[in-house]
Formats: sequence, C-alpha cells, structure tokens
Amino acid sequence: MELRSIDSYRGPEKQGRSRRPARRGAYLLPGILTVANLLFGYYAILATLDGTRADLDNAAIAIGCAILFDSLDGRLARAMGVHSDFGKEFDSLADVVSFGIAPAFLAYAWGVRSVAVDQLGSAAHIYQQLGWWISSIFVVCCAWRLARFNIHGMAPGGSGYFVGMPTPAAAGMIAAVVHAISSPIQSLRYSFLWLVLLLGLAVLMSSTVRHYSAKNIRWDRRRSSRALVLIALALGLIVFYSRVSLLLLASVYVLHGIALEIGRLVRHRLVSHHA
Repeated sequence: MELRSIDSYRGPEKQGRSRRPARRGAYLLPGILTVANLLFGYYAILATLDGTRADLDNAAIAIGCAILFDSLDGRLARAMGVHSDFGKEFDSLADVVSFGIAPAFLAYAWGVRSVAVDQLGSAAHIYQQLGWWISSIFVVCCAWRLARFNIHGMAPGGSGYFVGMPTPAAAGMIAAVVHAISSPIQSLRYSFLWLVLLLGLAVLMSSTVRHYSAKNIRWDRRRSSRALVLIALALGLIVFYSRVSLLLLASVYVLHGIALEIGRLVRHRLVSHHA
C-alpha cells in the first residue's frame, strides 16, 4: 500500500493555503530592504534641504546606508531564489531616488550653493544654473545606467564586471567626499573642480567602462584565516576612521575601472600592432 504524506490528503485549496505564506514571506524580506534603501535616500534629500553642515553630513551617511541596504536586498533575493520582475523594477526606482536624486541634491548644496556670492558677483546666478544642469545630468545618467542594466545585465560572458560604473559607486563617491571634508565648499576653484568630478561620474555611469562586481563572491566558501583578518581590519577602519577609509575605498573603486579600461586599450593596441 502506497504511503502518502499528510498534505496529500488535504484538498487543493488547503495545500495552496499552506504554501502561500512562506512564499509571500520570501518575497517580503528583500522588499523590506529595498524600502529601507528608498527611505534612506528620501531622508538624504530632506537633510540636504535643511542645509547645515551637520545635515549635509547626515545626508552623506544616509546615502551610505542606502548603499548597504541595496547590496543586501539583491544578495538576499539571489540566496533565497525569489527573483521577480516587480522586485527588479522596484529596486531600480528606489536606486534612482537614493543614488540619483539624493546625491545630486547633496552635490549641489554642498559644492555650489555654499560658494560665497562675492566671489561670483553678477555671475552668481549663471554659475548656480550651471550647477543645476550638471546635477540634472547626473540624475539622467543614473536613470540611463539603471535602465540599461535591467535590459542587458552584466558584461557578456559571465566576466563578473559591470558595464559602466554602478550607480551606488557614483553616489558613494559623492557621499564619501562630503563625509570626509564635511565643511561645504567656499572656494570657486574647488567648486568648479567638484562640478567636473560630478560630470565625470555621470559620464562613467553611462559609459561602457567596466567595473568589478562583488556579486560573484561566494561568502559561504571556506577562506583562509588571513582573509578573515583583512575583513575585520577593513571593518574596523570603516567604523573608527570612516571619513578617510570610505573616501579611499570609493576613490580606489572609481579609479580601478579607468585603469582597467586603459589597460584593455593598451593590450588591444599591442595585439593589433603585432598582428
């Protein structure tokens, strides 16, 4: 006589009810992290509007928290196998707020709005408009980058690289600079360099320059004790020396993509020359 489980004696309706709550909970957990990402981005905008030195620093910290939750929701969804088109689109919309609009607001308030008017004279209004235009370009490139990723995904061939700088990295660079220096820019020269950096980050997001992805790192695999020590050291530096360590980390990530692209072009030129 064939033995059946207890569930097999239940009707289809009861079986569906027993499985449904677990499935909803699985989709709910990554969604909660995405909502946290979105709310931190929204808070960063509100803090930027207040405009004090402490508020701008809090806005930068909030963007950093949004980056953390953005990395966790995708990793959790992959680990639980609960990918969905809705979650993908919801995550991108949250990223536009947290890594597009929020850092653009912060960049303008910290690096353009605070420049002394007596250094600009009658050109103050024109320079502020320039700041708004470059900030808006950053937002557009962020949305462009996210839309392209949703369609094309990672670099072809499973190389583990992003095509174009990831939006959290660009936002993180802005937040790291603001958090490291804290005091808003007062010099017109440094303000102009700040706008150049903002425009450069926008270009990198919309470009095809590849940047390394940590999504393929298997944290469940056995590692050497040295790796554990290095990770603990890195976390300690971030906690106790966040201003310097986060700025260094963000700068290295931005520059490594440019270095990889230059190396790729040099290798391609050498191969073409020998051929």
